[in-house]
Parts: sequence; structure tokens; C-alpha cells
Amino acid sequence: MKKKSSVTEILIPLLTVLSDAAAIFAAFELSYYIRFFSSFQNIIPATKGIPDIYGYNIFALMVIPIWLIIFQARKLYRLKRTVFILDELFAIIKCVSIGILFAMSLVFILKGDFPYSRLVFLLIWINSVLLITIGRYLILKLEKNLYNKNIGVSTVAIVGNNEMAEKIYDKFSADKFAGFNVVGYFSVKDDTGAGKTDLLKERNYLGNYNLIPEKIKELGLEKILISLPSQEHEILYDLFKICEGINIEFMYAPDFVDMMTSRLRIEEVNGIPFIKLKSFPMNVWNRMIKRTFDLVVSSFLLLILSPVMIFISVLVKITSHGPLFYKQERVGLDGQKFLMLKFRSMKVDAEQQGPQMTTRDDDRYTPLGKSLRKYSLDELPQFINVLIGNMSIVGPRPEREFFINTMKDSIQKYLERHRVKCGITGWAQVNGLRGTDTSLQTRIDYDIYYIENWSIAFDIKIIFKTIKEVLFSKEAF
Repeated sequence: MKKKSSVTEILIPLLTVLSDAAAIFAAFELSYYIRFFSSFQNIIPATKGIPDIYGYNIFALMVIPIWLIIFQARKLYRLKRTVFILDELFAIIKCVSIGILFAMSLVFILKGDFPYSRLVFLLIWINSVLLITIGRYLILKLEKNLYNKNIGVSTVAIVGNNEMAEKIYDKFSADKFAGFNVVGYFSVKDDTGAGKTDLLKERNYLGNYNLIPEKIKELGLEKILISLPSQEHEILYDLFKICEGINIEFMYAPDFVDMMTSRLRIEEVNGIPFIKLKSFPMNVWNRMIKRTFDLVVSSFLLLILSPVMIFISVLVKITSHGPLFYKQERVGLDGQKFLMLKFRSMKVDAEQQGPQMTTRDDDRYTPLGKSLRKYSLDELPQFINVLIGNMSIVGPRPEREFFINTMKDSIQKYLERHRVKCGITGWAQVNGLRGTDTSLQTRIDYDIYYIENWSIAFDIKIIFKTIKEVLFSKEAF
């Protein structure tokens, strides 16, 4: 069976390799001209004269294959799918840095045979990162355009009835940017339709998973996306057995229990092995890095956004009666309480009948309030909380004690959120999990995933995704 996805599986990596090679060569050329034929020459004169560009061209052709091998070793020639461009940038920086170190080592070996300039190599590093990133971004856009036109997409089906299966189905059915065309799902219970749950009743039901072999031929399936709760893992053995000898790819989406299990670490102390079931989310150095990042970014944003905040302050006072800020007690790191600041978006007596969750059609908004909430402008004063140290820019969203006491016994691992500082934005929020329209357990699972997988790069990724959500999302309320 010829794979529909073969077009992109061949074309995209090939274009990426060619783009990288061209970008590296262009970086050498550009760096040479910037160093010797621009204002750099006036600032830092080339005391040994201007070397012939021919030497740099030959050297570039020597190192390009090695750089491409480094990129391949770091798995940078896989199909991008929905990779976030910032993740790609960090990987490019690492690979280019390794490539530059190799190039400098080669220069040392050649010694006098190649008249190099240290400044040129610095410029090569900068220009390589810039040009390679631009090239890969354009190829990523091309890849997405191909998928959007149904070129090179993989025909896939889902096995499972749980909430994760629903999420996979909806996410990949909404657009083809992941390169998947979801044609339906298989139940793990029976072939009469009784296995269909409320979660998946509106989706295309293909029958029991035992029908997969015949459906592979009938529908031209290339991949099976599996989502099973931990208690149904024995079905995996059945899937492998019934598909034995058939060219089909299985992809497994772990549930929350699996993700938590994957965080287990074995540590040996005095010859005795210990399984570390739970550890501090961040060590001292990581906490210092995150706090420094929060201070720098929040200070900068408060300075830059001060005209906007002053303008909003005036509008809030003009359009409604009451205080400018809404100060509410929330629970943060280690269960400590603090006053969280927001621009007031609701009427003064909004909670006279007790605490309530915000809903999509809430009638408690002020005339300006709904717009403030839609674009998250009411959250801007929380950068003051970040500056004080009550909050972080990225982290689980803080909640009120009333709701915490209501949910902590029914929502698994709810209190684990308090192991880090709460944030203005978080991994759950940028994945569309906010308000009363989404599962609380799913939101907590995303918060736990963030805590267990924190890195400064992860924070930056969430910040960029937040900007995208604020500007383009239709789900905010």
C-alpha cells in the first residue's frame, strides 16, 4: 500500500537539508563581508589585511557536511508536524554552537593554512542561527500549507473511548496542521455501538478494535492513535497480535498515570537503590533562574505597558462605579495566601451571594469588563504580584480557598499545584483549558505536567503561546 504521507516524508526533510546547507554557506559569505567590507572594518581594523574569500568558501564547503551530520544526530530532520518554532530555535542554537566549536577545532588543526578571524566566526554563529531559523520557519509554513490542501497527510484512526481519545479526535479533526486526517475511532468494548460513550458519540464510529485489519485496507489507514486508560493496557497486546504482519504504525498517547510513572527516577545511596517517587519541582539554582526571569520580564512589561494600564484605569473609573482594582485572596506557593490584583471587570456586588465560577454568558460584567476579560487585560496588574514575589509569570493559575476546599478531595493531585508559585498564565490556559467549559481534572493534569517538566525554555514557549491565544483565541471569556 502506497502511503499518502510519502510526499511530505521525502520532500520536507530534503528541503530542510538543502535549506540548512544554503543557510550555512550564506552565513559564511555574509559574515565575511560584514567583517571586512562594512563599518566593522572602521571600528575594528583587520591588522593582518583582508584574506581572500576563496579560503572561507572552501572552509564552508568542508564544514557543511559535518554540521548537517550534527543536525541529523540531534534529530532535526524529522517532520516538523506542529513543532513550536521556539523549540526549533533552541535546538538550532545548540547544534550551531557545536558546529562552531568543531570548525574552530578544524582551524586549529590547519593552523597557518587558513587565515581566520575570530570575529568572523562570531558573526558566522549569529548569522547561521538567524538564517537557518528563517529557512526552517518558511519550510514549516510550506509543510502546513501542504497539509491544509490534503497533500501528504496520513490517514489515521483512534482506538479508545476516554477523554484523551476525544481530545485527540477533536484536535486533529479541527485542522490538518499535524499531518493527520482522522477518519474515525474504534471502541475497545464491542462492535455493536454500545461501546460508544458520551464523549465520542458525535464522532465517526468504526466498530470494535478487532475490525482494524480489514479497515486498514478499506480506509487506507497508515497510523493508529491509541488512547487507553491504564486498566485497559492488556488490549495493547491484542492490537499487536491482530495487526501482526500488517504495515501499520501505532502511536500511543499516555494517560495521566503513565505520565506520572514516566517521572520515576532511580537513585543510589551508599549502594542501596531508591526509587524517587516525588521530588522538589525545582532545585535552588532553577528557582533563582526563574525568579530572576520573573523580575526582569515583569519590570520591563510594567514599564512598557504603563500607558496602557493608565488608559484602562481611566476607562474602568469612567464606565462603572466602584474601586479600580479587584483584590481577591488567593492561595499560592505552599498554601500561603496573598491578595491577587486585577482590574475590576465585574459589578461591585458580583459575589453578594457567595463565590461563583465565571461563566461564558456571565451577567455580572461591567460594560468594559467583558472586553477586558476577552483579551486578558484585567490580568495586567498581576505583574505587580510577580514583582512582589507572590506570583510567577508562568505557573498554575491561583484559586480561592473556598474552591480549593471544594475540589481538593474530588480532583486527583489538586494540591500538588501549590508546590510552585502560581502564575499569570500556564500550560493549561494556553491549551484552551479555562473557565467552566473544560474538565477540572484535565486542567490539573496539565498543571502537574508543567511542574514535573519545568524549564526556562518551557516558560518562554508558554509566554509566546499566551500572546497567540490572547490575540487570536475565540475561547476567552
